[in-house]
Amino acid sequence: MNYFRTAILLAGLTALFMGVGFLIGGKGGMVLALGVAVAMNAFTYWNGDKLVLSMHGAQQVDERTAPEFYALVRELSQRAGLPMPRVYLMHEDQPNAFATGRNPQNAAVAATTGLLNTLTREEVAGVMAHELAHVKNHDTLIMTITATIAGAISMLANFGYFFSGNRDNNAPFGVFGTIAMMILAPIAAMVVQMAISRSREYAADRGGAEICGQPEWLASALGKIAGSAARIPNAAAEHNPATAHMFIINPLSGERMDNLFSTHPATENRIAALLELARRAGAGQRGFAAAPAGGSYGPWSSTGTRGGPWG
Repeated sequence: MNYFRTAILLAGLTALFMGVGFLIGGKGGMVLALGVAVAMNAFTYWNGDKLVLSMHGAQQVDERTAPEFYALVRELSQRAGLPMPRVYLMHEDQPNAFATGRNPQNAAVAATTGLLNTLTREEVAGVMAHELAHVKNHDTLIMTITATIAGAISMLANFGYFFSGNRDNNAPFGVFGTIAMMILAPIAAMVVQMAISRSREYAADRGGAEICGQPEWLASALGKIAGSAARIPNAAAEHNPATAHMFIINPLSGERMDNLFSTHPATENRIAALLELARRAGAGQRGFAAAPAGGSYGPWSSTGTRGGPWG
């Protein structure tokens, strides 16, 4: 049902994009908007992951440059039955993470240095399991395409302002219709974008809990990340707000309510759902290993000690 709902919302977003084109240029504008939407989706399919990672200054790491973190993602990927994704770090103090890529074979996961320096290893495992659940559910492509179309609707609506001054244009509702479109279309796009994001976050929370085997780890991580995100700004996210819904917790300031305009469900609701899942599962004995053989896990430990190369 979640996938059906997501498909309907994506169709609605594309229809909204075509509607904006119709308001600006009549039937010709609608056809042009459809062509642009198809072209954007094709570009996003092949290059959306690179674009998003570049926006956030993410740097790829491997077994040599980040052995502990890389090994953690590899073990979780094996538990999830997924190919090893590319692994990235973002030099941001705010703890957060996201996943991107057109399919599991071409996926990437990215975490901030703040995440590794703030959370325990178990909590980091819960977060990265959540992101791998997005990969497994093919959410990454959907959410990247959603961000692209929603951003384009806002851009197209702004273009309508310039076309509205041309008496020869084909806009069927004139200047007033164009002005109304400039205000309402981006709001409608945002509503659809957020609805898609929120429907997928609950599913990824459940999937992440299954991958790492301990719902409490992710629940604890969500509480810490939400508290830190409210205090620590994320400069790259503030400059690229259309990507906010891709993060595990909204990285922007000012959106904390579980309402029509929020990028994510309320953190309290997500934590409650995870704790209920843990209760029904009997606190799970399938948990991820507390630490690798031979000691603690690199820049963070099971007690959340700060330090290492991420600071």
